[in-house]
Amino acid sequence: MARRYDAIHLLVNNAGMPAGGGYLDVTPQRVEDVMKVNYLGGVWCLRAFLPLLERGAPSDLVNVASVAGVVTPLTSGPYAASKHAQLAFSRSVALELEPRGIRVHSVNPGPVPTESFPQDKALAGRFSRYLVVSADDVADRILLAVDRDRRETFIPGVFRIAGAVQGIAPGTLSRAASRFRRRR
Repeated sequence: MARRYDAIHLLVNNAGMPAGGGYLDVTPQRVEDVMKVNYLGGVWCLRAFLPLLERGAPSDLVNVASVAGVVTPLTSGPYAASKHAQLAFSRSVALELEPRGIRVHSVNPGPVPTESFPQDKALAGRFSRYLVVSADDVADRILLAVDRDRRETFIPGVFRIAGAVQGIAPGTLSRAASRFRRRR
């Protein structure tokens, strides 16, 4: 890239893959692959582009993590762990990059339907229309996060509340998830 461009002003790390189940459901190799793509992919991408971001400063790094990085979903432990790691990476590297003129933003979308992950069917009926977001919504919020220099953005915003509950009273959400699972 350095041969082609002198500098860049924006890097968006958006690579991700689902785990396809919980720790007891997927192979150890799948757990490692999810961590490599969802967490280490962003780390190595930043390191590869860091010289160009520094030359483009002021510049921005956007890591598209997930609400799952803050609130663990029912049966997606490996995915949630990889997004937890990605979010922790964003938070810590922001402190390292600030003196270099690089701002770091974490965008945490809720479920986004994709061809291989049709979210509207995965969520409980009538609430899915409030919780499932489109790729266009995520793109718009990325631009807004950069424009307004927001360190962390949740899409939809109601997930920020769930993240706060998880942080303050972690047992509350896990008990609710257990009750939900038993009813299904």
